[in-house]
Amino acid sequence: MAMNQAQVAAIRPPASPALSQILDARLGVHPDKTRFVLELTQPVPFRVQTQSSPHSVVIDLADVAWGGAMLPGRGLVLAVASDNVAPGRVRLVLPTTGPVRVALAEIIPPRDGRPPRFILDLVPASGLPHAGAPQTIGSLPPLSAPLPPLSGPFPPQEPIGTPPEMAASVTGPQPSTNGPQSSGTPSAGMVVAAASLGSAPLPPRPKPLAKVELPLIVIDPGHGGQDPGAIAGNGTYEKDITLAMAQELRRQLLASKRYRVVLTRDKDIFIPLRDRAAVARDQGASLFISLHADSIDRKQVRGLSIYTLSERASDREAETLAQRENRADALGGLDLSSQPEQVANILINLSQREKMNQSRRFAALVLTSLDKAIAVLPSPLRSAGFGVLTAPDVPSVLVEMGYLSHTQDAKLLTTSTHRRRMAASLVRAVDGYFSPGAGRKRS
Repeated sequence: MAMNQAQVAAIRPPASPALSQILDARLGVHPDKTRFVLELTQPVPFRVQTQSSPHSVVIDLADVAWGGAMLPGRGLVLAVASDNVAPGRVRLVLPTTGPVRVALAEIIPPRDGRPPRFILDLVPASGLPHAGAPQTIGSLPPLSAPLPPLSGPFPPQEPIGTPPEMAASVTGPQPSTNGPQSSGTPSAGMVVAAASLGSAPLPPRPKPLAKVELPLIVIDPGHGGQDPGAIAGNGTYEKDITLAMAQELRRQLLASKRYRVVLTRDKDIFIPLRDRAAVARDQGASLFISLHADSIDRKQVRGLSIYTLSERASDREAETLAQRENRADALGGLDLSSQPEQVANILINLSQREKMNQSRRFAALVLTSLDKAIAVLPSPLRSAGFGVLTAPDVPSVLVEMGYLSHTQDAKLLTTSTHRRRMAASLVRAVDGYFSPGAGRKRS
């Protein structure tokens, strides 16, 4: 059953040609400051706010798309976490080692063959006048609905005047949505520089790029061993169908030479659900795809559906991860065991939401990439509390390839032609997910 145009429109990610893409994000440590840099395809409006409970810096960006992973900390910054708070609006949270002041926050226009960059310089605030006073730098165009307040331990802050020890100057017009500015002056934002630092130096030229490691895709054939899963009318086990499909998907992904692939099982063995998710985390996976073929009493029901983790299940998982004994490797190798409870909870919550957003984006790409011959359930994009989807730092989906209780679905799922067709559809979705400019940070 092919989707009609309304269904496709409902799940296809909206086109956003005017949005700036974040090409790269990095932290650098200098003798007198910690610098955070975002490389952009075009300048964007921004707002920077410092917070004191806990100590952190919040960056709101407008007219931008972001799908990057959490960055580990350096210098004064413990980590960089992101959240898409509204269409085209991104919030980055930088918990810090203590009180900090913003020495510089500006957009540098494109020059010397380099793209526009957002530059944020942070300096220690301990011992400085107004060390505990919050800063608000820059401004954002209004939304049809206001941005959500800084939730949890981040109290909403009103804009304040620049402290006496900081010199401030507006450095140019707001950016055009038609592309980067060509003038030699910054095109957006407000420059705030500490008098004692003088003019901020240009960021160092980037080093030659190291060889980028191919994304790792972990494929999980559902069930196995003493757990056969659903059983088709002809006696075929779900565990055998999922393994055959996983092997075909692996073959096609490896043939593209664009990915590395790991299967949670490559033979008929039983693996607990949480151990399957652990494979993805332990291997540092970029994407986790669990394959299943369900059965239902209503034998007329057929078609593919795709699941991501539900909000409620995500909240439960975040609570579990927030426990002190689980923090040593809670987020992709980022050790939270030494962090204050508020900071750890913030990072875990933001990481969960970020990965759920990425999971939903991939799920939507699967549905728009499917071969027209593959039947799809009505409202095929779904969410549930599947334990296999609970890795907090790996985008994860569960694909129900069809119903073994339906005669035609069961027949198709046991044929090599259908497996090749479905695997090719999933490869197209993976290609779209990792394509340049698709809303993900480049490595």
